[in-house]
Amino acid sequence: MTVPHDAPATVDGTLRRTVATFREAGLETPGLDARLLLEAALGLDSVSLLREPGRVLTVADVATIQEMAARRLRREPVSRIVGRRWFYGLEFEIDPATLDPRPETETLVEGVLTRLREHGLADGRPLRLLDLGTGSGAILIALLVALPAATGLGTDISPAALAVARRNASRHGVVNRAEFGNADWLAGVDRIKFDVVVSNPPYIATGELPALEAEVARYDPRAALDGGTDGLAAYRALISAVPAFLAPTGLLVLEVGAGQDQQVSRLCEDAGLVAEPTTPLWKDLSGHVRCVAATPRLDPNAKKSLGIGAQSS
Repeated sequence: MTVPHDAPATVDGTLRRTVATFREAGLETPGLDARLLLEAALGLDSVSLLREPGRVLTVADVATIQEMAARRLRREPVSRIVGRRWFYGLEFEIDPATLDPRPETETLVEGVLTRLREHGLADGRPLRLLDLGTGSGAILIALLVALPAATGLGTDISPAALAVARRNASRHGVVNRAEFGNADWLAGVDRIKFDVVVSNPPYIATGELPALEAEVARYDPRAALDGGTDGLAAYRALISAVPAFLAPTGLLVLEVGAGQDQQVSRLCEDAGLVAEPTTPLWKDLSGHVRCVAATPRLDPNAKKSLGIGAQSS
């Protein structure tokens, strides 16, 4: 993308040229990508960008936009170029150490909150939340923002990711209710009981990693993607340990890859949990099963009296 030497670069002209370049390169959303990059490069919001189409750009502005555009042409996601991602109505910092949270993962957050509301557990009770493999902290922080009396612990094997999560917790005003610990799943975590345990673990089979789209394969941390030979290695590790940390009325919710829900449900059953039937609550907007939910195996009448819907055992 170059600018003619005899014409000053303007917001509108640069935007149009960037869109054209992205379209020719086959990017899926050239207009949106170009607009977001210009907003970030110029420090403008979307309204300001539209209001100043004739604004003349400085040489430094043009250089910044060109550098960002070159990164996008190498299939680096816009969210990684600008260093932030919107998730569940909140803006999160991300960096190379963290998974880029996807909109599909909002299914997990919305499902957990719906379940808590249905059973009267989102009414200001001091719930304890645990997010395994927290990454940027997006899931845990979104839940804490929605549950102002709750506290949470996020674990991750990456100290760099935990630093990002702490900054995000501070950004969204939950830093005093969130702790973050360096752990391989539950290893070393204090044996306290949690009301909700959530995780979006790596679930891509190792052999399928090369076939992922470039935006994922090149830029998401491999440790956040690689689920082992069959994609289920992380589930085996964390599900086997979770029952010791789950309160009697607790809820475990795991994001799963396409077609993995039945296998993960069986792992939950093998660990002494009761996997819930698949319902629209745990499906994404495309109708794909996105999450598996499970609860401790209790006598149905006892569970009902404790405020959790009874499950057959």
